[in-house]
Amino acid sequence: MNVAEITAKAKVLIEALPYIQDFRGSIFVVKYGGSFMDDPDPVARTRVAYDIAFLAAAGISVVVVHGGGKAITRAMESSGLKANFINGQRVTDEATIAVVKKTLDEIVNKDVCDAISSAKGRPKGLPGDTVLVCEKMTKDDNGNAVDLGYVGDVTEVKVKLIKKEMADGFIPVISPVAEGLDGKPYNVNADLVAGRVASALRARRLVYMSDVPGLLANPADPESLIPTLKISQVDDLKKKGVIDKGMRPKVQSAIRALEEGVQRVHFIDGRLPHSLLLEIFTTNGIGTEIVQG
Repeated sequence: MNVAEITAKAKVLIEALPYIQDFRGSIFVVKYGGSFMDDPDPVARTRVAYDIAFLAAAGISVVVVHGGGKAITRAMESSGLKANFINGQRVTDEATIAVVKKTLDEIVNKDVCDAISSAKGRPKGLPGDTVLVCEKMTKDDNGNAVDLGYVGDVTEVKVKLIKKEMADGFIPVISPVAEGLDGKPYNVNADLVAGRVASALRARRLVYMSDVPGLLANPADPESLIPTLKISQVDDLKKKGVIDKGMRPKVQSAIRALEEGVQRVHFIDGRLPHSLLLEIFTTNGIGTEIVQG
């Protein structure tokens, strides 16, 4: 390695220093989702885990909320169950919720924890229904009546239980399952869970990791990234179709989190090597950040 390469590495560390100093002691919530979770390449799968371990080593309290839609669909197929969706949300009957809970708690959560452990982090898997309470979802995003079965909307986050794990030096890894008012498990949109957890913890940052670069002015053009978005601009972008389909619940939960005390929300591409560190510890970042105003 020549002197120029060594100096370049030192500059990267120096650029990160003020961010590390500023964020030390803060709480970050990371939504771990997207197709990169299913990548057969173990290096690609664990890259995000190394970023999460880095944040924890830098003195940031990290809470992870993971998805698992594709794993659930595979498990349902193996069980002879057919996936059914209404407006992008999975209809979850009694047979389906049993598969959903087992897959998220025992397979996906374990995989995420194993990946973080391999990066020398200290994960603690938390089945969502041990720390999340919900009521049955009865309306869709447009306010129309809908019955999706065992699908819920989080009404309570058991903050003390999560903070205890953080205080003991662990990285809580939460599955998107909540306990209903009837005592039964409910499937919950992982983006919404991440937003509710971030709000309850008064997190400084909420980061959504998926398989898109961020919010695109032209969804067909990956070069049309919107680096910063104000809440006041959201309605106009919805009307133009810029915020559509799977991005709607992410943006909606982001706005709610910002209104409830989260300082900034980031949308980044988990497929990009070390995107989490680049977004948090560099001046320009690489995704979209949503701010109050």
